[in-house]
Amino acid sequence: MSRKANKPIVLPAGVTATVTGQMITVQGPKGELQLNVHPLVNVVMTDAGVVLTVRQPDDTTERSLWGTMGALVRNMLIGVSVGYTVQLEINGVGYGFEVSGKKLTIRAGFSHPVIMTLPEGVTVKQEKNVLTLSSHDKQLVGQLAAEIRKVRKPEPYKGKGIKYIDEVIIRKQGKQAAGATS
Repeated sequence: MSRKANKPIVLPAGVTATVTGQMITVQGPKGELQLNVHPLVNVVMTDAGVVLTVRQPDDTTERSLWGTMGALVRNMLIGVSVGYTVQLEINGVGYGFEVSGKKLTIRAGFSHPVIMTLPEGVTVKQEKNVLTLSSHDKQLVGQLAAEIRKVRKPEPYKGKGIKYIDEVIIRKQGKQAAGATS
């Protein structure tokens, strides 16, 4: 069992946090994020940082919420100070990305291009067949990357499709020629 929730969450340099009731607001150089903390978890701002507590640490529900809320607050602090980046790669003949303003056009082997509207708070850069998504909100950039990847998941035979840049696709051999002897 992790004991990270027992320790106060220390604020990085240049980041401020305010607690109003169950709402925590974090501001930093990359932006501002808010989180409504679950009612079973108490949140207090101290000199040491943000302290999360629960009434009954032995209760599995409260303990799991305690850890989850702590992880979400830590993700917010990293996001407003450093930010998050996800890279996607598209492979296939005629496949590609095109970014124009807040529209992302994906050519992925369909009879028509797939057009997606990019949410506020995400910056997108395209270099050949690599798309880089950046944001201060981990959930937002991760969800957008998953939706883009879902347009054409990578297939195991030729490796065509959209994949994360560090994702490894295990390739399958495919059919053997009929009557071939080794």
